Amino acid sequence: MDDGNRNSNITINSDLGESLGIHSFGNDEALMSLIDVANVACGFHSGDPDAMDTTVALAREHGVRVGAHPGLPDLVGFGRREMKLTPSETESIIRYQVGALVGFLNKYDLPLNHIKPHGSLFGMLARDEALMQGAVNVAKSYGVPIFGLAGSAHQTVAERNGVEFVGELYVDLNYNAQGGLIILRRPEDTDPEKAAARVRRVLQDGKVLATDDTVLGIPFATICVHSDAPNSPAVARAVRQALGR
Repeated sequence: MDDGNRNSNITINSDLGESLGIHSFGNDEALMSLIDVANVACGFHSGDPDAMDTTVALAREHGVRVGAHPGLPDLVGFGRREMKLTPSETESIIRYQVGALVGFLNKYDLPLNHIKPHGSLFGMLARDEALMQGAVNVAKSYGVPIFGLAGSAHQTVAERNGVEFVGELYVDLNYNAQGGLIILRRPEDTDPEKAAARVRRVLQDGKVLATDDTVLGIPFATICVHSDAPNSPAVARAVRQALGR
């Protein structure tokens, strides 16, 4: 397969629908024409019923696939503060949120595409196989893949249970020496050229530099561009160009 065909199979995804009430967050409308897949907030870390409805309708208009983006029940902290949860509680909060989004997907006759945990829930599940089992149980119920971090419990538990795993590459978050993500409490601008350079390098040799210059191998099939940084549309355009689109 030539590079052009290989790159065409790599999707761009973004976390959308994170507005709340009269407060609008993210660059959803600008990003929707630049991405392939939307991870829609389900109301626990952000988002609400109207935001879910609006976001799913916009995705349908643009032909963008929709997955659930469940988070911790922490609106004040935007789901970026860890909590102590049992495996049963973890499964319940994920199942509850996915069910809410599926209600809106049904309204617009769209299928659920995948499940991708948000923020600190993402990190907790990456490190703890018992917690990750809850997410996998929900994905198995709906027959959808899990988006997550390759080499972590996301992948291990999904594949153990016969659930498809889709590895992500991040261009607007940094990696630590162990290959984990460094999640910031507040978003920062990402240099679009640096994001494009990361994509070009990983396409060439499969490597990403951690913050201490450790060379990491990051298997992936989708690239995440977060919506909440002010210049996220410019980052998404740079990623598209790096993929030759």
